[in-house]
Amino acid sequence: MTRAVVFAYSEVGVRCVRELLEQDIDIKILFTHADDPHETPWFGSVKELAQAHGLEVHTPDDPNTIEWVAEGRRARPDFVFSFYYRHLLSAAWLAIPKRGALNMHGSLLPKYRGRAPVHWAIIQGEPVTGASLHYMVEKPDAGALVDQQPVAILENDTALDVSLKVAEAAQTVLRRSLPKLIAGTAAARPLDLSQGSYFGRRRPEDGRIDWRRGARAVHDLVRAVAPPFPGAFTEVNGCRLAVLETRVDGEPARYAAQAPCLYAADDHWYADCVDGKRLRILKLAIAQRPIAPTAAPPALSHQPLALTSL
Repeated sequence: MTRAVVFAYSEVGVRCVRELLEQDIDIKILFTHADDPHETPWFGSVKELAQAHGLEVHTPDDPNTIEWVAEGRRARPDFVFSFYYRHLLSAAWLAIPKRGALNMHGSLLPKYRGRAPVHWAIIQGEPVTGASLHYMVEKPDAGALVDQQPVAILENDTALDVSLKVAEAAQTVLRRSLPKLIAGTAAARPLDLSQGSYFGRRRPEDGRIDWRRGARAVHDLVRAVAPPFPGAFTEVNGCRLAVLETRVDGEPARYAAQAPCLYAADDHWYADCVDGKRLRILKLAIAQRPIAPTAAPPALSHQPLALTSL
């Protein structure tokens, strides 16, 4: 039986661990993360899946210690797999498996290497992303590509929508690649890193809207960080407004000379943008409480309201 040590988290982790189990991979040790109380969970639990199947599961703060690496060696795995695990694995870990160490990444490598690949692809206005299975090397997301599966990013897809598509694609990639990996017949091609870029992690503050950007760019940011992620925001007259869902409107900006600005009309909130287009804001909130256009607080009553980027 093929033996593996697995590092997994999030929905990609759940789907891929399930696929390993379905293909009778002997998971000797499974590492995952303790859930962060500051994050809104939208994905299944790798830990619960592992426990349901009687697997040895651990949640170390650092899997790269001498002690954990020694545990890995004792497991004598054919493969080490990383499925959306949030720590980089050390060179010592990558040297352990007989058949190789592989990672599942949430983009079409070599594009969008690094952190938050789904969010960055949406922010950049990409029409497609995907899941890529590749060998791990010390440099993140740089090892030879085994297989990948594209998924469409539709005009109004949120990061949650796309993340679920990517998780399904990841399981598809693993399902068709695993038999070839076990048989030793899986082809792998080097990545041309010049054809992609590396992106860093994102923080809640990165959801601040830059109103110097056009309507489409603002819309892309809003949907890239929409709940259950921290969300996009702006500040108007001392109020921090959460902009949680938008659409690029078919009508042109109403106050073109004063753009960018916020106003209510026809029972909707709108934002006129610098490119002469406007956004229809479907969900606007203050302190997690939705604001109806007909019940605007005093700070938002005198419209149009100037929108600034600072």
